[in-house]
Amino acid sequence: MGFKGTKQEKKENYDKKLCDLLEQYTQVLVCAADNVGSTQLQGIRKGLRPDSVVLMGKNTMMKRSIRLHAERTGNEAYLNLMTLLVGNVGLIFTKGDLKEVSEEVAKYKVGAPARVGLVAPIDVVVPPGNTGLDPSQTSFFQVLNIPTKINKGTVEIVAPVELIHKGEKVGSSEAALLSKLGIRPFSYGLVVQSVYDNGSVFSPEVLDLTEDDLCARFAAGVSNVAALSLGISYPTLAAAPHMFANAYKNVVAVALATEYSFPQAEKVKEYLADPSKFAAAAPAAAASVSSGSAAPAAAPKQVRSCRTSCRRICVIWICCTCRC
Repeated sequence: MGFKGTKQEKKENYDKKLCDLLEQYTQVLVCAADNVGSTQLQGIRKGLRPDSVVLMGKNTMMKRSIRLHAERTGNEAYLNLMTLLVGNVGLIFTKGDLKEVSEEVAKYKVGAPARVGLVAPIDVVVPPGNTGLDPSQTSFFQVLNIPTKINKGTVEIVAPVELIHKGEKVGSSEAALLSKLGIRPFSYGLVVQSVYDNGSVFSPEVLDLTEDDLCARFAAGVSNVAALSLGISYPTLAAAPHMFANAYKNVVAVALATEYSFPQAEKVKEYLADPSKFAAAAPAAAASVSSGSAAPAAAPKQVRSCRTSCRRICVIWICCTCRC
């Protein structure tokens, strides 16, 4: 039962109710409520209980109550809700998971006929097939340029026809035809437009992100940081492994071109002094891979002779002093 009283008392009661909800809940879904009936809205209220509360009202009253509550409490985060109150909208206060609540709201959609003057939210396509209408009804199809034929005393649509485009207003002829065919092309319900979470406002698409999406975006960000750090030679945690690897290659290249040596370079010098060891190492590596579960076969290292005067034997991943 709604609150009964004078107009002023109703406003005061609504203000108190909204302020109490702002105190109890930190998560709010701002939903568009165009073409949503009272019976449908009542079903949504029941489906969201007990963790969520649906509140409808005039935008001016909601904005006033939010502004006064923010002034009384000193919490200006509530003011972020005011910019979202545009059009025919309602508020869903919830303590549950935002994604689950959003999915639950999306379940309560009902089919609706195409009424004259209504802006089509989607494209409406009339499928081919027998309409069950007698031949005297062909005038509707002729006005709308829908190809038909008479089959067994009834009108049959020959090919699919896009009757109404998204964003267009429904005309009287289109509405009458869809009504005769028994087609209810549109469905309406509460549509989540924005999400308010403890002062932060974001798009509902964020709720659809999975852990894999977050990991992929984080990895892409780390890759960009590493690339930028390497490009400007600025050390960061993301670029450190690559910098150490590049430094090791450079030190090995210096050791190969000079008499200086260190333990990590001894094995490389040993292989370069006797290239036949590369051939011996390749079958051993292939055998160890084949004994594993399903690891891909490792390609043997490619060896080539230097094209310049130093005649050094070079492994392709080691830069020698002759720049071959």
